[in-house]
Amino acid sequence: MTEIYDVLLGRRSIRRYTDQAVPREALERMLNAATWSPSAHNRQPWRFAVVTDAKQRHSLAQAMGTRLRADLTADNAPAEVIEKDVSRSYQRISKAPALIVVSLSMIDMDSYPDDRRTRNEYLMAVQSTALAIQNLLLAAYVEGLGACWMCAPLFCPDVVAAELDLPADWQPQALITVGYPAEAKQSARQPLESRVLWR
Repeated sequence: MTEIYDVLLGRRSIRRYTDQAVPREALERMLNAATWSPSAHNRQPWRFAVVTDAKQRHSLAQAMGTRLRADLTADNAPAEVIEKDVSRSYQRISKAPALIVVSLSMIDMDSYPDDRRTRNEYLMAVQSTALAIQNLLLAAYVEGLGACWMCAPLFCPDVVAAELDLPADWQPQALITVGYPAEAKQSARQPLESRVLWR
């Protein structure tokens, strides 16, 4: 029982990696662990696109950066802020040895005639996919890998889908960078009593 708590409390968001390639076998074990997450109706709405090719990582990072630059320009952000954000995003995405773009699909979820239940069904798919991401992150830690959860695809799902030629029903939700850690991270959490109500 102690071991699972060691994993839960030991995982960190790692953003800098060595150049060492991530073995396909490790990625497959991580993905398999992700698919054993609970999901609404057991419909397993998660979908994964794995990107290890350096040119594809560069192309994706560049395309996402172009959209980020346009959004920040429309927000009237200062030029230096825009370039800093775009450069940081590009480095994180392009320099990671492996990327896992996590999407959801509504194809197997229930359909309803009203907006309320339709929205809730979508949220159930989002929550299911998020649970798979957590399993993925924990499995990466067990593999001795670093990983970081990035929500950037939510701001440019069309760009991500086009760059990776994703099926039409795949809705990009997150991008997980993966690699062997080139940094050590410390973290802290707010006191439990500030986040919990007992009834």
